[in-house]
Amino acid sequence: MSSHDDTPKRIDVLRVKPQEPVGGAIIDEQGREVPITENMVQDACRELEGHVVKPVGKD
Repeated sequence: MSSHDDTPKRIDVLRVKPQEPVGGAIIDEQGREVPITENMVQDACRELEGHVVKPVGKD
């Protein structure tokens, strides 16, 4: 019996204030500092998940 499970796990996290800064910033095209929000992080994660490639032989 193996303790390793390849079944995808998903835990939904609900943020009370998704527009609140999470402690970082980016610099926009005009050189302004823009606080990074929870929504920005979640959007980036969703975009990355769309580019995940499974190894050959894995379903």
